[in-house]
Amino acid sequence: MARVLLLATGDMIAYSSGPARPGLASGADLLRTVPAHMRTMEVVAEDVMAEPSWDMSPSAMLALARRVRSAILDEDFDGVVVTHGIDTMEDTAYLTDLLAGPAARRGAIVLTGAVRPLDDPSADGPGNLAASLAAAADPALRGAGAVVCLGGELHAARWVTLADAAGVPAFSSAPFSPVGRVVEGRVEMLAAPPPRPPDPQGEPESHVALIKTYPDIEPALLTAVVDAGARGIVLEGTGEANVPVTLFTAITELSEWDIPVVVASRCHTSGLPLDALPFGLGLAAKAGAIGARGLAPVKARAAVMVALGSGGRDAVRDWFGGL
Repeated sequence: MARVLLLATGDMIAYSSGPARPGLASGADLLRTVPAHMRTMEVVAEDVMAEPSWDMSPSAMLALARRVRSAILDEDFDGVVVTHGIDTMEDTAYLTDLLAGPAARRGAIVLTGAVRPLDDPSADGPGNLAASLAAAADPALRGAGAVVCLGGELHAARWVTLADAAGVPAFSSAPFSPVGRVVEGRVEMLAAPPPRPPDPQGEPESHVALIKTYPDIEPALLTAVVDAGARGIVLEGTGEANVPVTLFTAITELSEWDIPVVVASRCHTSGLPLDALPFGLGLAAKAGAIGARGLAPVKARAAVMVALGSGGRDAVRDWFGGL
């Protein structure tokens, strides 16, 4: 029988607002919402203290990622399910994926949550949890890395994004498809998962800034976040990761200070390195910027956090080169 660890962080999937039973359900309480005949695996529930998803700190995300990894590598769980608020689920999912290393090859990692509270007449949490437990116990997900499971769909952490905060389905992998789905308690794979990222080296750096660029942005914003302690910066650009020319001097200076500046885009891109883009695009590479290789800005931030565990700017450039 498969062994699955359930890490419960509270948030919407556990929240009840009615007068009968207000507050947050524990992991054990959540487990009782899944019918006994659907729990064909051994489940150990563990409550994790964490901020609400919309305010979850990098240190809390890193602690969750480390707990997931240790559960599989050190305690021989076949899979781990993390209940999490949907606001930053994609952030935690990808950070967990990046830190998993060999754990992703040995067990399944599933994050789930809910759009509606637990006491809502149409609560989606119990169904999402049941599907996630089944997925975590299924050998089909070994090697796929961290996935997000809502509405029976399995989305790869690298591709998933919150598309609708109030609707079902809430998450999308577009332009990619979900990697799988849960049907009658079993995983059906629909597509190959994304390639595994480089295994983590050293301790991640939690102080990475994410700045959305816009025409006439002040270059001083970049140096200000570094003065405040940021060890790396992700810029959310436009198109094929373009940023205003006014930032080029600041990017060059930060690169000389061994502060990596990674440029992502607010839209889907080709994933090519900045210096491999057609003439007139990717100009920030000439100033020393590193391309995000198609990662969404929040995913690029997680990647910089992990890559900085290997060193400074050159280590980050090498890490993204391995995507």
